[in-house]
Amino acid sequence: MLILVTGPTGKVGQQFIADLLDAPRFSEARIRALCHNRLLEETERLAVVRGSIADRGTVAAAMDGVTHVVHLATCKETPEDVMDVTVRGLFWLLEAFRTSPTARQFILIGGDAAVGHYFYRHDDPITEQTPHQAYPGCYALSKVLEEVMLQQFVIQYGINACCLRAPWIMAKDDFRYSLSFGDDNFGGPDWKTLVPPADAERYARDGTVPLLRDADGRPLKRNFVHVEDLAAAMLAAIDNPQTSGELFNICMDRPVDYGEVVAYLARTRGLAHVDIPSAYHSNWMDNSKAKSLLDWRPRYDLEMLIDSAWQYERSMNDPRIVWYPG
Repeated sequence: MLILVTGPTGKVGQQFIADLLDAPRFSEARIRALCHNRLLEETERLAVVRGSIADRGTVAAAMDGVTHVVHLATCKETPEDVMDVTVRGLFWLLEAFRTSPTARQFILIGGDAAVGHYFYRHDDPITEQTPHQAYPGCYALSKVLEEVMLQQFVIQYGINACCLRAPWIMAKDDFRYSLSFGDDNFGGPDWKTLVPPADAERYARDGTVPLLRDADGRPLKRNFVHVEDLAAAMLAAIDNPQTSGELFNICMDRPVDYGEVVAYLARTRGLAHVDIPSAYHSNWMDNSKAKSLLDWRPRYDLEMLIDSAWQYERSMNDPRIVWYPG
């Protein structure tokens, strides 16, 4: 088994690679990491090739002898790069995969931006049948195009492929900083821009957290997944006969309720909160299909998500660097 991993230096790629190399089931597996700007350290079972997935020659060379592809490479709101990476790059990967004599399975990691997550109202749970709805911007559009292209290659050529659709992915202390009013804020909303500057400075200093309210004035419910749970689902999908041609929502059992967040932080850490109104919509991703067909369960619930983020202590060689904003 030779697995090509694109985007291997991100938090999902690094978690997946570490977990796979540690798993007895995959003791004979080798990984080829296709790196672009950042590199991984090579080992006996991990080889690195460098280049861009937008380049057909690079992709062809990286695919040589590969049995499985785990496609993680993406980019955010960068219009000058997004089509080359997420459309052209995926196309070259799929073209190489479908003509390869060794390729057996293609796994795409998608995102809930493809269904608009909290930008649009979803009165029913978001399932794998929910229509695509990209919110404004090129990133969400790219997530829709990825899923559609993969689906069409399955229809056109009968390839063995699946998509694991994840919401906002948390690792280490990400969730803590997703609630920061300071310049260290991770992701969105950027809380300091929603309150007067003097208030933002005070909230950041005191550790005050936002209680984000949805368009109906209720505490917002938003879907998350911890990177460890996503990596576990990825391992469960490898060579699983139930995955062929399928799409799976990979998320926590319940969305994160900002009202429950501030209540738990007040009770366990004495933190105050401030209400933040918004036009966003609460929603609920349904992960029952993944539970049924992948025999997968998320370990992280709300309390574990919060506690792990607040308890995480960074070492000197693990600076907090946000390569992508969310």
